[in-house]
Amino acid sequence: MVIHDACFSYKSSFNPKYVAYFTRTKQYHDQIKKHISSGKISAIHAAGLGKVLIPVPSPEEQERIVAILDKFDILTTSISEGLPKEIELRKKQYEYYRDLLLTFPKDNITA
Repeated sequence: MVIHDACFSYKSSFNPKYVAYFTRTKQYHDQIKKHISSGKISAIHAAGLGKVLIPVPSPEEQERIVAILDKFDILTTSISEGLPKEIELRKKQYEYYRDLLLTFPKDNITA
């Protein structure tokens, strides 16, 4: 295995996607800020990462959280899935309101 010096690897029994999602949170970043050394390049060492506390729900709850966040990620970032679905919903909404606005009682129509 080859790992660049700006990366890290870990082994744990946690769901890896759960941990990956957690590392994107403000709670995680607030914790690692305390252990970052600054210079030309900011860095954090394994000892600093080892001090980060990760909330640990049950494996089933980790899986449930990951499934929800995966769906949300697809809907908000996937051009191939999320955007077409949103466009279709807006089109239906437009058609509904257009038809509602352009529906007149027959006795108010003059030829």
